[in-house]
Amino acid sequence: MEEFIAFIKKMVWIEESDLNLVISRCREKTVSKGKLLLRKGQVASQYFFIVSGGVRFFYDLNGQENTTWVTFKNEFFTEISSLNPQRPTRFNIEAIEETRLVVIDKNDMDFLYAHISAWEAFGRKIWEETSVRMIDQILNFQTLSSEEHYLAFMNNPEFLQKVPIKQLAAVLGITPNALSRIRKNIR
Repeated sequence: MEEFIAFIKKMVWIEESDLNLVISRCREKTVSKGKLLLRKGQVASQYFFIVSGGVRFFYDLNGQENTTWVTFKNEFFTEISSLNPQRPTRFNIEAIEETRLVVIDKNDMDFLYAHISAWEAFGRKIWEETSVRMIDQILNFQTLSSEEHYLAFMNNPEFLQKVPIKQLAAVLGITPNALSRIRKNIR
């Protein structure tokens, strides 16, 4: 829980009593590699902070898995397109390695937002950062070549070390063969 507390304090100033209330609404969970946190068709009901490890968001299309998002330690996430409207998700969320999480149920998060102004500021900052990353990803798809897009991912060695080529290619929106050619040309 220390990692999560440090993350919170980095994002916002929070009274110790309020921080204790936040922590009382959290629990830790370890998920083994390959285990799903959320399956297509389920309704999301939790928020997660990754203490260690990583997860990927993917969907099936015509029998093929398409990875859309991968995130690692010190990230806060949920499947927001399911959680807030409370509708079935279109995604699966899978641990790509053994992953330690801090979990907050939606009801607890709503309670914390309503009772702790610093927590509301925390949530706003988290979703602003997430929105910027998503906008950057969309813009990169529209403006960068596949090679430039891959080079941008090279700034995150954890991503390149832990995400299989097939999934990395899906995130980049290219085939595994195209990614192999790009990697060969860069060497």
